[in-house]
Amino acid sequence: MRIHLATDHAGLDFSTRLQEHLRAAGHEVVDHGPLSYDPVDDYPAFCIRAAQAVVADQAAGVEALGVVFGGSGNGEQIAANKVAGIRAALVWNLSTAELAREHNDANVISIGARQHTFEEVTSFIDLFIATPFSDEERHVRRIGQIADFERDGSLLPDPRA
Repeated sequence: MRIHLATDHAGLDFSTRLQEHLRAAGHEVVDHGPLSYDPVDDYPAFCIRAAQAVVADQAAGVEALGVVFGGSGNGEQIAANKVAGIRAALVWNLSTAELAREHNDANVISIGARQHTFEEVTSFIDLFIATPFSDEERHVRRIGQIADFERDGSLLPDPRA
């Protein structure tokens, strides 16, 4: 599988170490930056480029996922989610990693590098990669509703109306 990575300065060490871990597991890794430590770097472009690459790969039939890092992971998740077709989930334990794939068919996860050990991070990512989407009708339906809103702003009727 191709894995697209992006980070800010807080996650640079994890990203570098993770590349080795993922390659050893047989994955192709694409690093979208940064390439060097800068304590005032701006992560949005790195995360958006990684997300765009995931969408492009998936559209071309390439099996691909993304991982973005930051101090908390929040801003990186927000940036990735601005890309049409991305479902980026903030992951903080094994359950959220698994459910992100199984229920939400997330194609990017975001992790707070300052919140976890490297061993925790690798366990989250390995589980995320290994977990398939369930294809349960209720999950497919909900993902479709999100995609509809993303495409044209449509929502189900308001039950309060």
